[in-house]
Amino acid sequence: MRNFRPWTQAWSQELGWLIVRVTFGLALATHGWAKLFGEHGVSAFAERAVAPMGFPAPLLFAYLAALSELVGGLMVAIGLCTPLAALTTAFTMAVAVFRHMSAGDPFQRYELAVIYLAISVAAILKGGGRFSIDAKLPFFRTDR
Repeated sequence: MRNFRPWTQAWSQELGWLIVRVTFGLALATHGWAKLFGEHGVSAFAERAVAPMGFPAPLLFAYLAALSELVGGLMVAIGLCTPLAALTTAFTMAVAVFRHMSAGDPFQRYELAVIYLAISVAAILKGGGRFSIDAKLPFFRTDR
């Protein structure tokens, strides 16, 4: 047991990434679910958040953002096409950060979007990891 440092082992690093990926994906999916099926629904999200940004079809873009969070979050959580799913969530979070920054909102209003953006970018770069569906798919495998 001399020099035992579990955090340097590949399996523990992959386990750590699994925990981050699943937590991130499920948390983000809850936001998408709330936008789509919550008390106020997607039309309120379109009117309140998307239309003021000047998108030409606010309801369409509200659905795209909510689906990105819901479906993209779930795909990242299970590790299915992780880089592509994370790309959609990264774009959505970048728009959210830009929206809050350009409105002069205090950082506390968009710090979660910044965290989600950072993890999305990490997922794009790292992929699903060893404990993912991607590990079984030839195109997304990272052990080559």
